[in-house]
Amino acid sequence: MGLWQELESTISYAIGRPFSIDTQTVLSGGCINRAFRLCSGESCYFVKLNSAEHQSTFEAEFAGLQELAGSGAVRVPTPIASGVVGGQAFLVTENISMGDSGDPQQFGRQLAQMHQTTSAYFGWYCDNTIGATPQINQQKKDWIIFLQEHRFGYQLQLAREKPGGGVIYDLGMRLVEGLAHFFSSYRPEPSLLHGDLWGGNYGYGDQGEAVIFDPAVYYGDREVDIAMTELFGGFSPKFYSGYEAVWPLDSGYSTRKKLYNLYHIINHFNLFGGSYGSQAEGMTQQLISEIY
Repeated sequence: MGLWQELESTISYAIGRPFSIDTQTVLSGGCINRAFRLCSGESCYFVKLNSAEHQSTFEAEFAGLQELAGSGAVRVPTPIASGVVGGQAFLVTENISMGDSGDPQQFGRQLAQMHQTTSAYFGWYCDNTIGATPQINQQKKDWIIFLQEHRFGYQLQLAREKPGGGVIYDLGMRLVEGLAHFFSSYRPEPSLLHGDLWGGNYGYGDQGEAVIFDPAVYYGDREVDIAMTELFGGFSPKFYSGYEAVWPLDSGYSTRKKLYNLYHIINHFNLFGGSYGSQAEGMTQQLISEIY
C-alpha cells in the first residue's frame, strides 16, 4: 500500500467514515515540512509530512493543538491523526478555509482568555520544538530556574558550538546569572502559551474568527506570547487594546519583552546564523546593562 492509500486508511479510521482522496494540493509557506490539502468531495484535511524521525515532533504538535483547543478561547485546527506511514511522519488536522480579515480586538481578548488557563508548573508534560530546534519543557515550580535551564541555558549551549557563538555564550551566561533582577517585583503565573506566536502563525477564518496554528505549547509567563507578537510585527494596535481590556500587562513588560524575544533571536542564530548573531549580542548587552 502506498503513502496516500495509507493516509486514506488512517484518516478514515480517525473520522469513523470512508475517506478517499479526490484531489491532492501541494501547499506552500512552510520551510521545514511538506504540506498538502487532501479532499474527498467537500471533506478536506490539512497534512504535514516529513521524514520518519520527525514523528515525535508531530505528536507533540498534535498534543499542543489539543491543549490549546481545551482552553476554548481561540480557534485552532482540530488535530485528527499523527504517526508514520510509508516511511513518512505525518500530522493530519482540520483544514480551515481562511479569509482575508477579522476582528483583531476580539483576537486580543481571546488570547488573554487563553492565557487565563493556568497550570501548577512552568513547562509541559512533553518536549516539543521551536522551529527545528528541540524545546525542553521539563516542569519546574520556579520560572527563573525554568528560563535559566530550559530556555537560555539550552540555547546558549547550542550557540557555543556555532561559529561566532562564543561571545553570545559568554554574554548570555552573564545575563542568566542575573535573571532574578527582572522579576524582583513580578511573579508570573504559568499561563497556557502558544509559544511561537509570530505573524505567520495566525490568520482569520472565512467567518472572520481568529485562528492560531503551528504552536510550540508550554505553560509560562503570558508576556512571552505578547513579546513575540512584537518581534516581527503583523499585529495591529487593536489586538493589543483588546488584550489589555481583559488582562492588562505589568509595567515591567517593556523591559522583559526584550528578554523573552532574545530567546527567539538566539534560536534564529542557531538555525540560520548571519546577522542574528550580532542582534543577539546587542540585545544581551542591553539587558545586562539593566542589571549591573
